[in-house]
Amino acid sequence: MHEQAPYEITTPTPWNPPHTPAARPVILPADIPPGVDWVTLPNGIRALAYTQPTTPAPIPVSAPQPIPAWAKTTALLAPTTGIGIGAAGVGLSYAAPGLLAMSHALWSAAALIVAAVTAVPLLLRTARRAASSGTGSSGGGSTTHITQNITATGLFGRANGTINHR
Repeated sequence: MHEQAPYEITTPTPWNPPHTPAARPVILPADIPPGVDWVTLPNGIRALAYTQPTTPAPIPVSAPQPIPAWAKTTALLAPTTGIGIGAAGVGLSYAAPGLLAMSHALWSAAALIVAAVTAVPLLLRTARRAASSGTGSSGGGSTTHITQNITATGLFGRANGTINHR
């Protein structure tokens, strides 16, 4: 039995020379011209090839956008508001003594109103009792009582009333 080898054995002839590896030429990096560079081919072999110059893509510069109206308004209002608050603080510091005196005056006025609201009915009641005790010209000392009776039917009905004098 003759076994077959996985490879073919050939004898060198002038038309079939033996495969001897070729000596690779040595190229220094200084000898490589611009635009030529070492590249790796898809089959893994490294070779010299012309290349495109790789320049970084320029960053697109957008045109400056106009400032929105609301931003301008806000920017102008911020210092104005701050100055207004500061001026109000200065004004209150100058007005503080007057405001303190006014608050005392307002409390005094409120106390006077409360005293008047309580004293006037007391004085009127006292005056009526003095008038009904016989010091008046009628001499009878009687008081008049008026009684009103008002009735109505429905929300918008006509109202009827009677007045009784005693």
